[in-house]
Amino acid sequence: MLYEYDGGVDAALPDLVVFPNSRAELQFVVETAFRHGLPLVPRGAGTGLSGGAIARHGGILVTLNRMRSILELDYANQRARIEPGVVNLELSNAAAPAGYYFVPDPSSQQACTIGGNVAENSGGPHTLAYGVTVNHVTGLEAILPDGRWITAGGAALDTAGPDITGLLTGSEGTLAIVASITVKLTRRPEAARTLLAIYDSIEAAAVSVSAVTAAGMVPAALEMLDGFTLRAVEDYIHAGYPRDSAAVLLIELEGMEEEVEPGMHAVRRLCLGAGAREVQLARDAEQRQRLWKGRKHAFGAAGRIAPSLYVMDGVIPRTRIAELLRAADEIARRYEIKLGNIFHAGDGNLHPLVFFDQRQPGELERAVAASREIIAACVAAGGSISGEHGIGMEKDLLMPLIFSEDDLDFMRRIRTVFNPQGRLNPGKLLPEFRACRETMNSWQRSAPAAMPEPLSVAPIA
Repeated sequence: MLYEYDGGVDAALPDLVVFPNSRAELQFVVETAFRHGLPLVPRGAGTGLSGGAIARHGGILVTLNRMRSILELDYANQRARIEPGVVNLELSNAAAPAGYYFVPDPSSQQACTIGGNVAENSGGPHTLAYGVTVNHVTGLEAILPDGRWITAGGAALDTAGPDITGLLTGSEGTLAIVASITVKLTRRPEAARTLLAIYDSIEAAAVSVSAVTAAGMVPAALEMLDGFTLRAVEDYIHAGYPRDSAAVLLIELEGMEEEVEPGMHAVRRLCLGAGAREVQLARDAEQRQRLWKGRKHAFGAAGRIAPSLYVMDGVIPRTRIAELLRAADEIARRYEIKLGNIFHAGDGNLHPLVFFDQRQPGELERAVAASREIIAACVAAGGSISGEHGIGMEKDLLMPLIFSEDDLDFMRRIRTVFNPQGRLNPGKLLPEFRACRETMNSWQRSAPAAMPEPLSVAPIA
């Protein structure tokens, strides 16, 4: 029963859970499942938020977190080769003495595995300037559902032939099971500055996001917390967020000292010009760590508000943040649910938090319905249904909102090349044709009204 769920709200019981310790044991499991025609579902730490690691149709759940060796740290070529069960933060800690780290940093980085990061193409606060997981993976070794091995990419920056590494990254375990990963290691920056911009309105914070990016500034991270959420975080973490504010932006700049210092002053000027009441600079490493601890532990703090939490993952243009947050609040009021917001504002990746009590009849259904309406509003604003959490079994029926039936058919054909019998992680990512049509017709009947025009961003002296 411990393996019937992940970090989302869906659940399904596997028939069997196995824990391979090596490549040979993994191959035995895969070949056994293939020989008996059983569904096979790969799983990392189970921290995913879209049901990607749930055995939707039963079968064998193969848990890879015992394959957790760091096989090679090649600092001269800035590469590491690891097994899929290596925890994200463990790789950075291992490379830290040589001055390197692994950039993608999901909020669950203390627990999530890099194999899971590859499956979902995970992001994180510091991927705004550096890119998400696919931008840091150069090679994969994977096993196909019939037990054959394939190698894609390698340690080189680029290799001949189609980009199979890019294709497998983000495929949510529906094409192959990754057994080893070659990733880039990045030199730790010479200097870093963390700013906390404080606002009396969400609109002013949203305008600041657009102002910073429109000015050509690319911070390493640009995160937003609304007042409701930051107060919960402050009660739990005591990070130093002002409890009387409507929103804060957590902004980090990294690089050489000569560029970070003037960049910090430019960002502060832009935020104040856009309506920030104050912009604080973390005075030392301890305060900087405390501010980021508040952001990284926000989901844990949410448990102080309600016993259940549904974390969404939509994407919108940065210029539409304020409008979308207003639309989400209206949807939450209509469904009579509590809603908080903490998200990657710099790349428009929203993570509305729906608070509810799953023990109360009807609350889960209301939370899911409201969440789907918010995701549809993201699409209406020119965005997408997922930025980093993946589709899984949570949003497969929402794929027709952004893809045509021909698009989805083409994706199925690609899946069939790798997974012809459809037994590897079945019921994930791609809906069936009939479900596509029914969902599309339903959403066309109840689609949200077009989003209002974006806030204008005036030039700031």
